[in-house]
Amino acid sequence: MFRLQAPAKLNLYLRILGKRVDGFHELETVFERLDLVDELTFDASPRGLELTCTDPALSCGEDNLVVKAARLLQQVTGTSQGARIHLTKRIPVAAGLGGGSSDAATTLNGLNRLWGIGFDQPSLLQLAAELGSDIAFFLTGSPFAIGRGRGERCEPVGASCVLAQVLVVPAERLSTKTVYASAQFDLTASKPSSTMIVHALHNGSLGELAQGLWNDLEPEAIRRCPVISVIQSRLRDLGCLGVCVSGSGTSVFGLCADAARAREIAQRLRQESVPWRIEIIHTQPTLVATS
Repeated sequence: MFRLQAPAKLNLYLRILGKRVDGFHELETVFERLDLVDELTFDASPRGLELTCTDPALSCGEDNLVVKAARLLQQVTGTSQGARIHLTKRIPVAAGLGGGSSDAATTLNGLNRLWGIGFDQPSLLQLAAELGSDIAFFLTGSPFAIGRGRGERCEPVGASCVLAQVLVVPAERLSTKTVYASAQFDLTASKPSSTMIVHALHNGSLGELAQGLWNDLEPEAIRRCPVISVIQSRLRDLGCLGVCVSGSGTSVFGLCADAARAREIAQRLRQESVPWRIEIIHTQPTLVATS
């Protein structure tokens, strides 16, 4: 039996480039891997798959991406081996933080090890692309990456900076599918570029990074969940350098000058007794060792 961590992500930049013939959207995004993590425990079983979870509201059936990842690995390899998987859920669900995708990627890694399959990273990345759009990022091993296509083509960004941010998640939840389907994208409008984000990460320029934060889905997320704009205003007032929605929402993050400033802003928000989940988050520079 062993445990693996499944980190959350932020989208520091998300631009929609158009609609694809397969129904998905062509996009360009910059991912950041976070130290906010789920944890999955893998244990061998003669046959069959069993998933349990600390969150009773989360389905542990065939619709869960963890189970889908395990089934796909069984199908591709033809293995009859089983597994007992336990998910300790800490990443907010349906908040644009990629928890389900990260859990699926971690399941591919975990069962690849548990079952002694020996797939290399390109093989796992191919499976990830079949499962979902963001899953490949969590297999790259990089704290930052540029995602293209529908997000499944990832290019690591060789930046070593560690960002400090305040994450605020309201109780409301948004469906990624619904936000994408309803959002109106101005493909001709002048917007920051992903190059600006990458340059800022390489140079550790927080001011440039704050100016480059962008999310084409943000207006639709705010339209459907107006409290997002309230959170953004409060984070700005408290001194965040820049604020943005991650993914399709509802999570909002505020970029801070350093970890001490992030702690101060989070403490101020908590003292206001706002009905939101508030976390101090950082870039996870290296994947945590297994046990």
